[in-house]
Amino acid sequence: MTEFLVNDNKRLADTVLTHYWHRLDDGRCQCDLCPRYCKLHEGQRGLCFVRQQLAGQIVMTSYGRASGFAIDPIEKKPLNHFLPGTPVLSFGTAGCNLACKFCQNWDISKSREMDTLMSFASPETIAQAAQTYGCASVAYTYNDPVIFHEYAIDTALACRALGIKSVAVSAGYQCAEPRAEFYRYMDAANIDLKAFTEKFYYQITGSHLAPVLETLNYIKHETQVWLELTTLIIPGENDSDAELNAMTQWVVENLGPDVPMHFSAFHPDWKMLDKPRTPLASLLNARNIALANGVRYAYIGNAHDKAADSTYCAQCGQLLIGRDWYVLSEWQLTEVGRCCHCGAVCAGVFEATPGDWGAKRVAVRLHDD
Repeated sequence: MTEFLVNDNKRLADTVLTHYWHRLDDGRCQCDLCPRYCKLHEGQRGLCFVRQQLAGQIVMTSYGRASGFAIDPIEKKPLNHFLPGTPVLSFGTAGCNLACKFCQNWDISKSREMDTLMSFASPETIAQAAQTYGCASVAYTYNDPVIFHEYAIDTALACRALGIKSVAVSAGYQCAEPRAEFYRYMDAANIDLKAFTEKFYYQITGSHLAPVLETLNYIKHETQVWLELTTLIIPGENDSDAELNAMTQWVVENLGPDVPMHFSAFHPDWKMLDKPRTPLASLLNARNIALANGVRYAYIGNAHDKAADSTYCAQCGQLLIGRDWYVLSEWQLTEVGRCCHCGAVCAGVFEATPGDWGAKRVAVRLHDD
């Protein structure tokens, strides 16, 4: 799918021509991958830092460059209803198309030192590594896969050839045409719904809310991709009952009650060091509001509460999947994903038996010479 460029008679192994851009009358090129629509002069990079105008066209400068690889539990993405208990090979690149002041992966998403931070790994190498290590899926994460669109898709294709699933962990800030192409190759996604006000998105993330909601509607109603949502609860910024009510009501009305929601704890980082850590009570309050508004599966993250981490039957209320951090305990689903007590369907993508990966995180080194 990708085309390697030749520049100054040298093959740039990490630079590929992109598709979503057009040339402006003044000589600049406009990137059409995300709603930021960066307009770039020759040699200039977009806010994401990895897309650049070179020789009158937009190229991606980080193809094949990964910031690191690790095998995680799928629940860490977080995905609680997609192949529970299985290992996922996770990786990201550098850069990001958002400017979140609270970024908790800022050393990766804001990195400008790609050559020192990353080694080259082809899509085929990643897929083969996932197969070798027994991973059920590969996750495009740590920074946003929107900006390494071509690399993620090529990796997903290589994974699909080996029967390995692909998982996108994204903020969902993406234009319609590339979004449709991207999710054609994904099997599951966790989208950060960072807040539910335009003020928050504009002032704190440097983006806008509406395109994210469009992405959520698209994934849910136009694809077969399994969808879960995460909201990082930041004290004093997006934790009011009014905002949580509006958000969770919108999710139920527009996406349906079966889309799981994760409310995760914030810790001071990057450019938001003045905020305290999120109290457990705030996470539990957000979860309770979601449940009261009809969300059937609501969880907390970055904090420990076994009851709030576990899955319950939406019909009879019985415990279906027990979780202690990332370790599965009880498993009360039939081979076809139904409640063992009442027979109701539990929404999700399940195998006949859960995986047993547990809470392990294993760093993996991949490199193509």
